[in-house]
Amino acid sequence: QVQLVESGGGLVQAGGSLRLSCAASGRTFSSYVMGWFRQAPGKEREFVAVIRWIGGSTAYTGSVKGRFTISRDNAKNTVYLQMNSLKPEDTAVYYCAAGLSYYTRKAADYDYWGQGTQVTVSS
Repeated sequence: QVQLVESGGGLVQAGGSLRLSCAASGRTFSSYVMGWFRQAPGKEREFVAVIRWIGGSTAYTGSVKGRFTISRDNAKNTVYLQMNSLKPEDTAVYYCAAGLSYYTRKAADYDYWGQGTQVTVSS
């Protein structure tokens, strides 16, 4: 089992920044990749970013490229999502997840999920 706990959400004005954290614990998860997803009211959960624990390769969905940065601290078993230049359309519950494939963007392919943290961007 892998346990994931997100933190760092909140209310911010458009153009502002937030940093989300995802603390991972449990079984050895170095073989996993860590993803961030988000879900806005009435919408499906969508992929935001992914990072490999080993090597640190990253990938992003197009709407956040250049604004969001995913990173990890192996010593702390923590993954971060730095979000800059936030827009009202970034408002959602943000989830971190652990999966086995770097190349999938499907939520169904991820095995473990955190409880989510709310991000609200006001205009």
